[in-house]
Amino acid sequence: MPSLCGSFCQATTNGCGDCSSYERRIGRDKLCPEFFNSVQKKFTDGMKHVVIDAAIDAYLSETPRCFKMADLGCSSGTNALSLIGDIVNAIDERCHEKTRQVPQFMVFLNDLPGNDFNSIFISFSDFGSRLKNVRRRDEFHSVFMAGVPGSFYGRLFPSNSLHFIHSSHSLHWLSQVPPGIFNEEGKSMNSRKIYISKTSPPSIAKAYHQQFQKDFGSFLKSRSEELVSEGRMALIMSGRDTKEPCNKMTTLLWELLARSLSIMVAQGEIGGEDLELYNAPFYGPSLREIEYEVLREGSFTVEYLKIFKDKVGSGDAKKDGAALATAIRAIQESMLCHYIGREAIDRLFHIYSELLSEVMQKEEIMAVYAIVVLRRSP
Repeated sequence: MPSLCGSFCQATTNGCGDCSSYERRIGRDKLCPEFFNSVQKKFTDGMKHVVIDAAIDAYLSETPRCFKMADLGCSSGTNALSLIGDIVNAIDERCHEKTRQVPQFMVFLNDLPGNDFNSIFISFSDFGSRLKNVRRRDEFHSVFMAGVPGSFYGRLFPSNSLHFIHSSHSLHWLSQVPPGIFNEEGKSMNSRKIYISKTSPPSIAKAYHQQFQKDFGSFLKSRSEELVSEGRMALIMSGRDTKEPCNKMTTLLWELLARSLSIMVAQGEIGGEDLELYNAPFYGPSLREIEYEVLREGSFTVEYLKIFKDKVGSGDAKKDGAALATAIRAIQESMLCHYIGREAIDRLFHIYSELLSEVMQKEEIMAVYAIVVLRRSP
């Protein structure tokens, strides 16, 4: 039974042998800028004001001389420092409005150990030059940065050491495939599917929800110990706007990937057991499920909780299908190659790209994200 942990920005290589991931071999931000640098940025920009306001509130709650913040599940490319720069600039402007001294900033960038932190650090000098000082151009922001490799489902920082935490496009990835989807013989009870579907037994949705509860609860517990009192946390993750876990906007991409695998099985290109073994470690929670876990953990007050939806793609179905397939490949290849082999990956995602293009030709694909701002209770 595979144990998988990852974020939107970093596919794991657990159990993949010498099959290095597509994103690490080619460079994720060069793979599909239409989706990683444009779509992800589009959604982040649409919710950016909420994140920045939360960071400002965290700063004003204590006005520390050194404002410490962490980006959990950070990007490895050009988007990694964009929001950090916006937060620094916003706090700078607020300090000048209130004639306060601008604080120093300590920024921690977290992801799994396989993330290419060097690409971020190489871009740091350009990042510094882009920081604007609105009122006092003779001052330079003191921004310090460090990489923190490790899983955010456990402790990463000392107690009471952070003022603000941000995580974007990461928390929908579970720490592992839910054990509850397997029977006593270790076989999946979600036959011929890789995620929750309308024909999945009720136990499958329950197992995924329980794994989300366990993981998100662990995340909240760890962060509650690391944040100072009145500190803030802004989280953006894939979500859903319905009670039912089998929501088309949440499951469509997985259903098409499962169909692509089924086509290869039917054509004898891979074995049927390969489709039986692979399951996606993903869960898009509802707002109610998020709020319930926050209340159950008990250390935070919900300050903002909302669903954000928008269309994916440019209107060119063929181009968009290919780009989206490449984006999913960057996330899933290292997991899939363990089951179907590296030699089958190109064929799989060619089929997947065609299926995506067919769907996008007929209908819009909507992305649904949940954004939540939490305040650490005293």
